[in-house]
Amino acid sequence: MNIEPNVFVIDDDEIVRDVLAQTIETGGFAVQTFPNAEAFIQDCTPEYQGCIILDVKMPGMDGPTLQKELLQRGVRMPIIFLSAHGNIPLTVRTIKAGAVDFLTKPVDTEMLMERIRMAFEINARLVEATERLAGLTEREHQVMMLAVQGKANKEIARDLDISPRTVEVHRSHIMQKTGANSLLELADIVKELDKWNLPPGAS
Repeated sequence: MNIEPNVFVIDDDEIVRDVLAQTIETGGFAVQTFPNAEAFIQDCTPEYQGCIILDVKMPGMDGPTLQKELLQRGVRMPIIFLSAHGNIPLTVRTIKAGAVDFLTKPVDTEMLMERIRMAFEINARLVEATERLAGLTEREHQVMMLAVQGKANKEIARDLDISPRTVEVHRSHIMQKTGANSLLELADIVKELDKWNLPPGAS
């Protein structure tokens, strides 16, 4: 299990991997490299932290496909895409799916490091948001999602076929478990995950 945040470089070009690894290490970040998506996903778990620098076109599983697979597996790490050629439709799709940026090779070192720092900040916020929601039961999760939509207790009770008093109890437990001081703060936690197309998990 890898808990320490890393920059994970996935590119089928060995020279590109080596250059990126040296650049990233010089910038003060721990880095691991992989020759293809399959090699990375074989060991990757939701506990991994940091960010991913991902080549678009590779033999076997390509970058955008790996992005989808990681989301399905609950791996919540920001992705920075690299491509030898600009592709506006693909760029739009990957950004909408939660990518931090889509950079063109050869990548500018200063820009890359700035994006990595941004990705690590995003990762830290995602980890915090995920941890704060991790203790909710399925029912509490349902109540929370309706509450942050602005629904009143009576509406939530009607939607879930439970009593308003039960909704009140669930809402109290939700605030205690997440440590949120207000419904607005709770909504911000949910939005942090939703911003990157990462659904809040429920235990």
